[in-house]
Amino acid sequence: MNYIKQRLKIIDSFIIGKYLGTFVYTLVLFVIIIVIFDLSEKLDDFLEKDMTIWETITQYYAGSIPFYVNMLSPLINFIAVIFFTAKMADQTEIVPILSGGVSFNRFLRPYFISAFIIFSVNLLSNLYILPYTNRIKNKFENEVVDKDKAYTKTNIHMKIDKNTYIYIESFDNKTNIGYRFSLDKFNGDILKKKLVADQIAYDSVKKVWKLSNYTVRNVDGLKESMVYGSTLQKDTILDMKPDDFSVYSNVFESMSGKELSDKIKKERTRGSGIMSDLLFEQYKRWFQPLSAFILTLIGVALSSRKVRGGVGLPLGIGIILSFAYIVFNQFAKMFSTKGGLSPLLAVLLPTIFFGLLGLYLLRRAPK
Repeated sequence: MNYIKQRLKIIDSFIIGKYLGTFVYTLVLFVIIIVIFDLSEKLDDFLEKDMTIWETITQYYAGSIPFYVNMLSPLINFIAVIFFTAKMADQTEIVPILSGGVSFNRFLRPYFISAFIIFSVNLLSNLYILPYTNRIKNKFENEVVDKDKAYTKTNIHMKIDKNTYIYIESFDNKTNIGYRFSLDKFNGDILKKKLVADQIAYDSVKKVWKLSNYTVRNVDGLKESMVYGSTLQKDTILDMKPDDFSVYSNVFESMSGKELSDKIKKERTRGSGIMSDLLFEQYKRWFQPLSAFILTLIGVALSSRKVRGGVGLPLGIGIILSFAYIVFNQFAKMFSTKGGLSPLLAVLLPTIFFGLLGLYLLRRAPK
């Protein structure tokens, strides 16, 4: 700590304090506004469940507020940098700093120290906090807000290992029960076993699947044998879980890093068509926090020049660019999950584009 204090000059502490102070203040203000609008929209849902204030906080807002903070962080980061930097320029505070022999690159150092702090917090949040808080938010939204939406997935085909294929005609995500289930086990191209059941249900306590009214056909060359279980239940262990058949689009953002990595490994075998969604979610957690550096660079380069009209013009341009960044991210996600664009490229493309824009603006910034 003493080493850091010795390395930081007064101007560094001033800019870092202004940066982080403006960022936190603006972020809290935006979150409060969003929570007020969100509360008015979901008030009927809270009243319908007879939820107390404490239950509302613990069963919904404990998950939704971290989500809002993460979503707004790039926008607020950009606005904060532009606002206080443009104010410094308007009050002619930057010119004496640069005229006193401080290079523009040296002037940028406290900005990037602050950006590194925001980057670190966002990265740790993406990896270790948001997956768990998103479960709280998504559980409430799926079970209460979207309770009237379809919750049954139909015509499911899946490869659970290199020799085993399953089919489920329909799966109910609320009861974890599937109907018209079949399993085919091959040895190369030769069918060795076929299992058919009217119903398959997941036992969350024993972690097994229960088959009802089932038939098993075993094939050994020209020999075949049949096993009938019309009045019995059969417990079986299969490498699949109810989440594999979820109809909810937010299921991946609720997975921990390990769960997401395991899901990706299984998907490489199964090929059920969700690989792009999984990879995009994984890459997003690691690379999107880099926006703190890119947007800081653009913000300083854009607002460090004194202009007529005070902070209004730089702030307006900054808001437009920050929304453009968010829209660019959404389009990249859509083209990745629906259009075949590489998930890694989709995550990095906004950062690369705005990074080049930042370097261009940096060259034109006053030195």
